[in-house]
Amino acid sequence: MRLAVLGGGGFRVPLVYGALLRDRAKPRVQEVVLYDVSAQRLETIGHVLRQLAAGHDDPPVVRTTTDLDTALREADFVFSAIRVGGLAGRTADERVALELGLLGQETTGPGGIAYGLRTIPVALHVAERVAALAPRAWVINFTNPAGMITEAMRRVLGDRVIGICDSPIGLIRRAAAALGLDPARVSPDYVGLNHLGWLRGLVHQGRDVLPGLLADDVALVKVEEARIFGPEWVRTLGALPNEYLYYYYFTREAVAAISGPTRGESLLGQQDAFYAAVRARPDEALAEWLSARRQRDATYMAEARDATDAGEREAADLEAGGYEGIALALMAAIARGEPATMILNVRNGSAVPGLPEDAVVEIPCAVGGAGVRPFATRPLPGRFLGLLQQVKAVEQTAIEAALTGSSDLAVAAFALHPLVDSVTTAHRLLDGYRARIPELAAVFPS
Repeated sequence: MRLAVLGGGGFRVPLVYGALLRDRAKPRVQEVVLYDVSAQRLETIGHVLRQLAAGHDDPPVVRTTTDLDTALREADFVFSAIRVGGLAGRTADERVALELGLLGQETTGPGGIAYGLRTIPVALHVAERVAALAPRAWVINFTNPAGMITEAMRRVLGDRVIGICDSPIGLIRRAAAALGLDPARVSPDYVGLNHLGWLRGLVHQGRDVLPGLLADDVALVKVEEARIFGPEWVRTLGALPNEYLYYYYFTREAVAAISGPTRGESLLGQQDAFYAAVRARPDEALAEWLSARRQRDATYMAEARDATDAGEREAADLEAGGYEGIALALMAAIARGEPATMILNVRNGSAVPGLPEDAVVEIPCAVGGAGVRPFATRPLPGRFLGLLQQVKAVEQTAIEAALTGSSDLAVAAFALHPLVDSVTTAHRLLDGYRARIPELAAVFPS
């Protein structure tokens, strides 16, 4: 099989290739085509992949290209992890919001809207080229904001584009581990949107064990999310929230905690140093990447943990792997017909009552050779459903804004978001992002 990786010069591409190296079942990916707009970044990641492959029998062949059509032609799977505007754009996503006293975060709130507005036109172009050159390919989307981008790409690719995220599986692993259970032997009742969901139940041997976890002081504090949100609040909710809900439930604390460099600014410095180091010492590419990865993983969502004294990330979390494992499992389930249950970003239909049929939601799904089938979910209480409905309306407004180039709709997307407090501020957000991000200004020139 041939896998095209869009954003192939990105820092996390070695995680995907490492997962492919460990996969020995048949059929397997035999060729990986890395596409990126930067030939220099492709060269750097190429050094890392060659060193990763050393000592492996029959590693997947790696080719690189800066031509999108070349990458997509004859692909069986397409993994999309592009970043329109690069990390410089991400830092602007964060800083423009912070300067207006709002949350500055990559996927949540104003930053996520700005990221989506400039990314959707590019993602639609990718979808159109996939449809033309590899119509039988499955597209696995990790481009953020993943739910919004997946929903936009569905307009061209329908069910052949599936969004993935590693946040839900991480939450489920931590909850199961706190109870001494094998995460592979529990069935999660998880429902929401990307970076906006709740674990409402955890069934083991026919019994929901989540209420017992919520009631157990000793076990509960083993779960990072419970330490971040506080045991009292998760018990009030009756569920374990996705870690990104910290930005909704503790907005003021989240904004106050970003007192130094933002996450984007920190990553920009780290990655600039990594790419420069590999250019200077290509023989040490893998060692440089491993060192930078440890630093990156250890500081993930550090502002939330620091503000709540949740402590450092558990070593088991860092070692368990994330989205690369989900991507490989999804490819294996489809290509080999190996039945699996996974939490994915897919079309709602009637799975989540109260949300539009065409909305992309993040829920458990059955996956196999025929594709993906979402499971129906229990009705949501108002305290969850209302937030989902509001944020989904924002996402769909942002999609229409990006497709039409309507500044009025872009302002509406900002203004309707629960983390933006006025229409006047929404106008200032759009003006600020246009001034600092050329890729967004190109979509909304006036």
